[in-house]
Amino acid sequence: MRLLMLGGTEFVGRAVTEGALERGWEVTVFHRGRHAPPPGATALTGDRTDGARGLTALAESRREWDLVVDTWSGAPAAVRDAARLLSDRAGHFGYVSSRSVYAFPAAAGLDEDGPPVGGASPDDGGDVPYHLAKRGGELAALDAFGDRALLARAGLIIGPGENIGRLPWWLSRIARGGPVIAPGAPGTELQYIDVRDLARWMLDAAARGLHGAYNTVSRPGHATMGELLTACVAATGSDAELRWTDAETLLAAGVEPWSDLPIWLPPGELHDTLHRGGHAKAYAAGLRCRPVEETVADTWSWLRTLGGTAPRRPDRPPVGLDPEREAELLGL
Repeated sequence: MRLLMLGGTEFVGRAVTEGALERGWEVTVFHRGRHAPPPGATALTGDRTDGARGLTALAESRREWDLVVDTWSGAPAAVRDAARLLSDRAGHFGYVSSRSVYAFPAAAGLDEDGPPVGGASPDDGGDVPYHLAKRGGELAALDAFGDRALLARAGLIIGPGENIGRLPWWLSRIARGGPVIAPGAPGTELQYIDVRDLARWMLDAAARGLHGAYNTVSRPGHATMGELLTACVAATGSDAELRWTDAETLLAAGVEPWSDLPIWLPPGELHDTLHRGGHAKAYAAGLRCRPVEETVADTWSWLRTLGGTAPRRPDRPPVGLDPEREAELLGL
């Protein structure tokens, strides 16, 4: 198989690229040149935010590919331009989308037939909110590739290489040891996907010619908040003491779920939307999710190679509770 990865040097794109190389595929990475692609990949350089000029290297290459994978989350016009350019030079187009494309609130168990957000366009070229950007990207992929387009609607993505900082924050905080605020109840269900499982499924699905939308997430409750944090304690070998604190107390104190305490959401519409989505279609198509202990341990091993500090995307705000604020909440 010949893969063209649009991106391919960080997190999801890198996992797809490495997964394809491990299979012995011929891989071309088209990226901005800010980070080195994995060894073994051929690199083409261009900036997709620069319109048609940014695609010059891709246009002039004249190569053809069996599969294109795109993870773009900015203005949908970038997906549109690349997909149109490649529509007669590639057999299949895989777009890493998001369950954020569903109209909010998304009911628990909502499957791929759920109503999408309105107002998205593949022609949007400016600053576009994430949910509209991803839906616009989907429309762009479908417009250019039709039934050769695969839409992987991922939810929370964690694992080695994460550049948002959610799981890395928990690992770094727990590695420091001492009392740690553990939010809500230990049995709070989580729904997510390890980046490597997402990459593997996308490559398998594309090779099989699957098309259309799939919610690429674990089953709800694949892990719980308690299992996740306990795995962090075990992986880091720290003396951290998890102090479970009910949601009402945290919310009354002004703690922001998801951002101050990453991954966690209290019961309600937002939890149902992000942690209880339908997953059956992707599982029937071969999606399998590894144990949370493996994801946590491998992410910690990767973090240690970086000295404990994870890279962070400049277009995303930092996450995690300020140490002084946590100490106040713990009464220390």
